Amino acid sequence: MKYRNLVQGLLERKVNRFIAEVFVHGVKEQVHIKNTGRLTELLQPGAEVLLEPGDQPGRKTRFSLVAAAKSGEWVNIDSQAPNKLAYEAIAAGRLKEFGAVSALKREVTFGGSRFDLYVEADGQAGFIEVKGVTLEKDGVALFPDAPTARGTKHVLEMIQAVQAGYLGTILFVVQMKGCRGFAPYREMDPAFSEALEQAALKGVQILAYDSYMEGEHFIFGRPVPVQLYPLSSA
Repeated sequence: MKYRNLVQGLLERKVNRFIAEVFVHGVKEQVHIKNTGRLTELLQPGAEVLLEPGDQPGRKTRFSLVAAAKSGEWVNIDSQAPNKLAYEAIAAGRLKEFGAVSALKREVTFGGSRFDLYVEADGQAGFIEVKGVTLEKDGVALFPDAPTARGTKHVLEMIQAVQAGYLGTILFVVQMKGCRGFAPYREMDPAFSEALEQAALKGVQILAYDSYMEGEHFIFGRPVPVQLYPLSSA
């Protein structure tokens, strides 16, 4: 996927979940943060950030914050980007786990949940729930960065979909490159971690892929090993 006319800025401070103050060409601007997560390790004063100009009539901010620098690399924080990126990658046949895809749709309802994607591949129908990952510790990508009852609900209903005869996949899009593994963040949300473990035991496919910024492009990357228990730092 491609952004439009990205500009660099320097973060002054995060005001709240939705707004940050950023110096753009030496002028302080209030910008919209395209992610309501905590982002504590990324949005620190002095951090370099990437901003996309807004074009919606009547919006109060001129820019949206879509990426932040960490250890010399850009971390995409746009919460809308993982779904778009996954759709493009699956449609282009980038995920070998799905084989030959004959149908792909966004936002399809099953039971009490609306899953991100519906897919038909190799004669089977299935659902895909996409989760964006922006938190990294000791080289391991972790999800979630805050408790998520909604995320746990999606995982449990994906189990129900598999039991009903569908293929079920939870796809974690790690919004950076360089991570050596992915793990659920048990200390942050034990219920989500336990649900994910149960899902794997009951036939839900758990996948993680990295991604990276290259100019104005956000690019789908390579598989990241999934460990349902946190990986050691060795």
